[in-house]
Amino acid sequence: MGDTAGGPLVNIARVYTKTERIRVTGHLPGLDGVRGVAILLVMALHFVGDATARTFGQRLAVKMASYGLLGVDLFFVLSGFLITGLLLDSKSGGHHFRNFYARRTLRIFPLYYLVLGFLFIVLPWLTPLTPALAEARRHQVWLWTHTSNFYIAAKGSFAALTYVSHFWSLAIEEHFYLVWPLVVFSVRREVLERICAVVLVAGLGLRISLVLAGVSELSVSVLTPCRIDTLCVGALLAALCRRQDGAEALVHRSWSAMLALGGAIFAVSAWCASVKIGLPVLHEMRNSLYALFFGALVLMSLQLRPNALARAFQSRLLRFFGKYSYGLYVYHCMLAYYLVERRAEDRFDALLGNHSLAIAAKAAFSVAVSVAVAVLSYELFEKRFLALKKFFEAAVPGRAVPPAVTVGAPSTPPPVAGVTRGVTR
Repeated sequence: MGDTAGGPLVNIARVYTKTERIRVTGHLPGLDGVRGVAILLVMALHFVGDATARTFGQRLAVKMASYGLLGVDLFFVLSGFLITGLLLDSKSGGHHFRNFYARRTLRIFPLYYLVLGFLFIVLPWLTPLTPALAEARRHQVWLWTHTSNFYIAAKGSFAALTYVSHFWSLAIEEHFYLVWPLVVFSVRREVLERICAVVLVAGLGLRISLVLAGVSELSVSVLTPCRIDTLCVGALLAALCRRQDGAEALVHRSWSAMLALGGAIFAVSAWCASVKIGLPVLHEMRNSLYALFFGALVLMSLQLRPNALARAFQSRLLRFFGKYSYGLYVYHCMLAYYLVERRAEDRFDALLGNHSLAIAAKAAFSVAVSVAVAVLSYELFEKRFLALKKFFEAAVPGRAVPPAVTVGAPSTPPPVAGVTRGVTR
């Protein structure tokens, strides 16, 4: 299966000519759009999913927005795909580790620590903190050390880290960035594929074992060992794409895989809703199916002759949101918490005299403010650090370094702005 002549990957790949090979390196516009979808899903969760529903239409809107928790899963799969591809492509170059860690540091740390510094050092000098933010400040060490996911898991709640609870997913990403380059550098690609496959099975088994042992689904959803399999879905696909003709074969099958996985997800969800037997196990199985579904979605965005959905990923609007997705993720949840504390929905309701319009107006206002802040942050602050990445380019002749993705959003909606796995997922 794979590299051998006449194998299924080669047979499928023969439908492509030498002039239309699937490209999996360099800047891939379709993946920008996938990243845009992911951040829009997460913002829908926090800006609509926490609304007070009074009518059937409003309940439907809130229910649909609650699926935005899957945006983090999509982020994780995409991150695993891009990061692993980057590591494999630069493996033969010099300064393998230095370049990777320097580039990740320049992308993640400046904004992350700027926000923490402002919230916990500068802001208390300017104004009294709200009780929720003051509580988060008391536990800030978990945030500075990228271990907030373990604190949330231990507490079984996001309440103690209000305003910054969504940083749990950034912590998982950092754990992945720390260890994964060592794994990729240490083994051959074929061995890496097997490692990823083992992690997929082990991750599911670990989650099922923990929930059957009485650990809350929220806690399970934020623990790094329980989420690494989602990243490894993307990692496995990146490795398979680097087989001879592997990308062509996988992309060719991506639509069929999406349909099959979507059907399986629907069947599991229907069973959970109607029979309600074996829910802890089925929920975790469904989470693995979601990850595989998003893996197929990532592959579909790479199509040379894209269908309507793949073309949508290459649209300017989705690519715009993808470009600013990191800042949007960092800022938007803090805004969501602030607006909930200020009862913004009730104020829009009083102003407009219609609760449905109030929900829509609050969401539109929230997105607009988040976009404005994220764009200014990127253009005035983050770009200064991103410009330094040119000193740490991967030394791989003829190949550009693809932009990596960064995530962060809870897997189960928290108390105030909604972020957790029953919901993240």
